[in-house]
Amino acid sequence: MVGADFRSGGGWREMKRFGLQVLLGRWFMVFASFLIMAMSGATYMFSLYSADIKRSLGYDQTTLNLLSFFKDVGGNVGLLPGLINEVSPPWVILSVGVIMNFSGYFMIWLAITRKIAKPKVWQMCLYICIGANSQTFATTGALVTCVKNFPESRGSVLGLLKGFVGLSGAIMTQVYHAFYGDDSESFILLIAWLPAAVSLIFLRTIRIMKIVRQENEIKVFYKLLYMSLGLAGFLMVLIIIQNKFRFTRIEYIASAIVVLILLFLPVAIAIKEEYDIWTSKKAALIDPSEVKIVTENRPVVELPPSTLTLESKASGPAATAEKQTSCFENVFKPPERGEDYTILQALFSLDMLILFIAATCGIGGTLTAVDNLGQIGHSLGYPSRSITTFVSLVSIWNYLGRVVSGFASEILLKKYKIPRPLLLAIVLLFTCVGHILIAFPAPNSLYFASVILGFCFGAQWPLMYAIISEIFGLKYYSTLYNFGAVASPVGSYILNVIVAGKLYDKEALKQMKALGLRRKAGEDLTCNGVQCYRMSSIIITAATLFGSFASFILTLRTRKFYKGDIYKKFRDAAEGPENVTVSTTGNGTVQLGERNSKGTGNRQ
Repeated sequence: MVGADFRSGGGWREMKRFGLQVLLGRWFMVFASFLIMAMSGATYMFSLYSADIKRSLGYDQTTLNLLSFFKDVGGNVGLLPGLINEVSPPWVILSVGVIMNFSGYFMIWLAITRKIAKPKVWQMCLYICIGANSQTFATTGALVTCVKNFPESRGSVLGLLKGFVGLSGAIMTQVYHAFYGDDSESFILLIAWLPAAVSLIFLRTIRIMKIVRQENEIKVFYKLLYMSLGLAGFLMVLIIIQNKFRFTRIEYIASAIVVLILLFLPVAIAIKEEYDIWTSKKAALIDPSEVKIVTENRPVVELPPSTLTLESKASGPAATAEKQTSCFENVFKPPERGEDYTILQALFSLDMLILFIAATCGIGGTLTAVDNLGQIGHSLGYPSRSITTFVSLVSIWNYLGRVVSGFASEILLKKYKIPRPLLLAIVLLFTCVGHILIAFPAPNSLYFASVILGFCFGAQWPLMYAIISEIFGLKYYSTLYNFGAVASPVGSYILNVIVAGKLYDKEALKQMKALGLRRKAGEDLTCNGVQCYRMSSIIITAATLFGSFASFILTLRTRKFYKGDIYKKFRDAAEGPENVTVSTTGNGTVQLGERNSKGTGNRQ
């Protein structure tokens, strides 16, 4: 049918035009963002190559956790790409991310393969910080752009995109086995060149577009969700099979090909949606008699005085003085929740402080457990194959947590006015179960802990980012989004380096002393038994409970705001005089919707 339509409409010329529309369309941009995010989870795979770093460079656990902390700093402190994104197009920060990703991880690969002299600890911290920081450039360029292009579906967008970041561990593990077999050192080489290559390909695809209301927008996101669930389900089955049987190189290649096919399936949705828009526009131009015109009275939307007088203020002589002073004068006079805060107004807001504390305790504690999962497994006597399974389980359930929290919170908010901070408090309470399973392990309990922690770790991110966008607005979302992410390395340093790392080394030295051994210079410290992480897990559980309480306080502060229609202004903006909505009904009828300058007309 598609081919016939192109033949009747001018052959290759029409096909070329349609192909250009697909490549420049909103939905292909979403697909490109999926691929970038699916390659941007190297920071969550630290436990896969941390043992190689520890063994090759002779680090103790505190030093390794210090390296992990700088990895978390790089992976979450994205204030620089946020500020750059405020004044430049997305392709600029994506380009910077490409350079940083390759240079940082490539230097780590050279170090652990001994192709260069052994770096000092501060140099390794710098390399991993640079490599991990590239993730903030990639996610700022792709995720923030998508949220701005689909403001009314931000929960679904955040859930899907952050979900693909969660899946990236399992996806890249399959690709790694296909390329390099079981050579774990080469895994670092893979995460050096593959994410950089994907971002480089889609540099000009990711861009800010004019907001257009599409009637079936949420349905399209649900289709994309189902496809991603199919990918996650296949990866889960594949992980279970690979845990039971040892795969050959050919079997790894075959499974990786299937994974990549499932990963690229969303491009079919992008093509279909653009084709529907293409045929709708052609039908409206060729046969106007099929276009139904219906007029209905719609209430005039009165803009607030601040909006109506914005242009006149900007041209007045007092505007310059206001611009010079308002940045600091209004720091402690923020607008209503949901309006566009300035950066300083948001940073000094009590709401932001409470949210930051909740994220520091919750995400910091969960990230500590995820980063140490390999060491936890070894201390409890799990085989090496199980360690890989834990990482893959965290990746899969990390994805599920992100998409479930994104879509479910959107539904609960729109239908039942349940505020997202309340859902964040509930997630943090559930996270405590995973930490307790590590503190007081039972046979095979680490599998369940991996599932719980992976799900809860993933669920926290879309909730936090959506809360920031809803309370503080989208005008400076690039910067505020990255400021929220700073909570992760802050919590990681406190709970991972200071608490978990030092308590682990203390217990390891105690075990060596009990055996009458003395640690040699450059020898790594190894701890065995449940005591290695028991006390640190108890401390993390207490911190997570405090974070849940903080999120509940934020719920009480924002309950009135969430009872209102927080997306109304975006609907009004999309239905403005300059916007036209084109869609097709199920029976093929073309519908064109627009509003005139008075806001009282509608044409279908």
